[in-house]
Amino acid sequence: MRLANRTDNSNLTKSSKVCTDKHFCTVIPQAELVPEKPKSSALNQLTKLLLCKYNCGIRPVQNWTKPTTVYIDLIIQSVLDVDGKTQKVTTSIWYRQIWNDEFLVWDPEEFDGITEISLSSDAIWVPDVIIIKYVDVGKSPVIPYVYVNCTGTVKNYKPIHVVSACHLEIYAFPFDKQNCTLTFRSWLHSVNEVDLALWRPAEEIANDTKDFMNDGEWELLSVPSHYCTLEQEDRDYAQIQFNVLIRRRPLLYVVSLLIPSIFLMVVDVTSFYLPPNSGTRITFKTSILLGYTVIRVNLMDEIPATAIKTPLIGVFFAVCMALLVLSLAMSIFVVKLLHYSEKEVKEMSIFACLLDKYSSMDQSFIERAFTSMKTLDDMEQSGGRRFDLSPEPDLFSLTEVSNNDSPLEKILQEVVSLRLYLQEEDNEGSSQSYWVELCLKVDKLLFSVYLLLVFIYLMTLLLHWGDWSSA
Repeated sequence: MRLANRTDNSNLTKSSKVCTDKHFCTVIPQAELVPEKPKSSALNQLTKLLLCKYNCGIRPVQNWTKPTTVYIDLIIQSVLDVDGKTQKVTTSIWYRQIWNDEFLVWDPEEFDGITEISLSSDAIWVPDVIIIKYVDVGKSPVIPYVYVNCTGTVKNYKPIHVVSACHLEIYAFPFDKQNCTLTFRSWLHSVNEVDLALWRPAEEIANDTKDFMNDGEWELLSVPSHYCTLEQEDRDYAQIQFNVLIRRRPLLYVVSLLIPSIFLMVVDVTSFYLPPNSGTRITFKTSILLGYTVIRVNLMDEIPATAIKTPLIGVFFAVCMALLVLSLAMSIFVVKLLHYSEKEVKEMSIFACLLDKYSSMDQSFIERAFTSMKTLDDMEQSGGRRFDLSPEPDLFSLTEVSNNDSPLEKILQEVVSLRLYLQEEDNEGSSQSYWVELCLKVDKLLFSVYLLLVFIYLMTLLLHWGDWSSA
């Protein structure tokens, strides 16, 4: 009896009671409630089969003398940065490499028709293809998986931010074109072990610009490519070189740099038409020079610079500033001449010659007056008095004061003194007008020299530009 009860209790522990309603219950064995252990999926079985005896450190070929051909494809998406000082270019590319792995082959019919799976890139052999002149890691996203086809074709697709060294030609900034190369090669394997080839035709890769972000500073022209071998230490290495040809859009720099400089130079040239004796020319030219200096300081970071070569636009700005300083110095020189006296100018050899040349045409009015007056005739005045003067008296002798002079003689002396004073004032005024006219001629001469220098500078600039364009 106890044994039967013990057996019944054991059976109850291995079963569960399920009540469907208030008066009806069903006892279900506990083994039926536990789900069966799932069988391994076809994908899991395939992955275990492929990787169970796989060695990722061995090149995946049955015959070791057969090279592994790695096909490379490249799509330029954008040019992120071009640093002229450090000679670095940052580009965003979509990189694809395809090769055949002879150890990753299966029959799709044995695995539920699976023709392609994704595997971890750390679990299989991956070619050591790198970019030459790769100077920085960048911010590339990590893609840990690759696609494997049932025929053994492995596809490794990933985006890369490439920071590479590039020889930048900034002489024609901002109208420059750059040719930066991205060279792919195996770091250790020779061409007999790992060979490279293009996945698409070279013409298609060169003209494929539809995925390029074409709204930035740089415009993608083309991406020509070619295959070559590099010999190092008696071994040949296969490499594929992509030439990324880009061109800068100059509109921003023309509006912000060139046009203000040209306007200031034109205003400086027209400022020579201001009269030099007005006192406003030097102030105006100083304001132009100050404004140009402010523009140059604010836009200093916009111009790339290298230790080897200076852009032509940098030379343009430097010469423009030198011309502005020369123009200001010419105006200061003319204003200084205007404030020289006639005696100080005659002490200067070159201006003494110019002054004698321009003043020899008119003899001094005082000198003519002194040489033309020889005598004074006898004059009859009221009172019947008659004055006898010397045959050839000097007008200055009439101004001498004597104690015995009569009132009429004193009046005559005052008239002669007044006449001499007016003649002297008129002579000083005419001399001053001659000197101002001479200074204006010097100003015109300096203006002509300034225009000649500007013309020579522009022609030299255009010749240099033409030589660069034809090169």
